[in-house]
Amino acid sequence: MFIADICGKAGRQATAHLTEVLKEKFNADYVVANVENAAGGFGVTPEMSRKIFTYGVNVQTSGNHIWDRVDILEYFEEEPKLLRPDNYPKSAPGSGVYLDDVSGTKIAVMNLMGRTYMHNIDCPFKAAAKNLAGISKETNIIFLDFHAEATSEKQAMMHHLDGRVSAIVGTHTHVQTADEYITENGTAYITDAGMTGSYDSVIGMEVGPSLGRFLTGMPKRFTAAKDDVKIAGVIVAIDKTTGKAKSIQRYRYDFDINKIDESKFAILGYKPKRSSIAHLQEDDSNDN
Repeated sequence: MFIADICGKAGRQATAHLTEVLKEKFNADYVVANVENAAGGFGVTPEMSRKIFTYGVNVQTSGNHIWDRVDILEYFEEEPKLLRPDNYPKSAPGSGVYLDDVSGTKIAVMNLMGRTYMHNIDCPFKAAAKNLAGISKETNIIFLDFHAEATSEKQAMMHHLDGRVSAIVGTHTHVQTADEYITENGTAYITDAGMTGSYDSVIGMEVGPSLGRFLTGMPKRFTAAKDDVKIAGVIVAIDKTTGKAKSIQRYRYDFDINKIDESKFAILGYKPKRSSIAHLQEDDSNDN
C-alpha cells in the first residue's frame, strides 16, 4: 500500500487514524508513504517521521522538500527507512534504496527524483539502472517512488524500467491521475498517486496566499490547509515469486478528525478489527 504525499497536520492525522484501517480493507502486507510535505507542507521533522512509522508505515519516501528541515540531516544516520531521492549526490546524507524482509520475502523500495522543472541533480535514469544492477541480485520485488514534475519524464521512466521493477508510482504534483495500468511486462504504473491532506486548498496549501502569488507575482507565506481532508494513494498486488504486478488500484477516502469512527466505518463498512487501531493517538504536533 502506498500513501500519497502526506501534507501538513491534516495529512498526518488522516495517516495516523486510517493507515491500519486501509491495511485491513486491502489486506496489505507492506506500507510505503511519501512524507516530504508532512511538516506544514515543507519537509519532515525527526519527531514526525518517528510518529508516522508507529502508524503502520514501513518505509518513508520523499522528494525535493526533504532538506527543508535542517534537523532531518542527522536523523538520516539513525533511520535508513527514511529515504531521499537516490540521485542526489552521494555526499548527501541518507540513501534512496531500502531492502527489507517481509515474512521471508525480500523487497526493495527505491526513491528517485526527476530533473525537468526540478533541481539539476544526477540523472535518475542512470541512477535507476545502476541501482537495479545490485538490487536485482537480492530481489525481483522492487517498488519505485518517482518524484517528478513532468508527466513525460514519469512516462519515460516507465518505459526505461518496464519489466525490471514491480511498480512505478509517481509523486510530487499532489493531483491523483486516472492512468493506472500494468504493462505487458508486469510493471504497475500511475503518473501521480495524489495527496493525503486538505483538498479545500491549492495542492494542500491555503487558497488565499496561493492564489495571491499567482495574481500578484509576489512571494507569499504558505500555510497548510485543514479542511476537506482525504487520504489517497494506490494498492499494488505483486506476485512474490515473479516480482510482476498483478493489479494496481487507486484509492481516496474522506477523513474528519471530529468524526473518526464514522470515517473508519465509511471505508470498511464495519467496525475495524485490528486491535492496534484503538491505541493510536491523534497527531498533536504544533507544526501544521
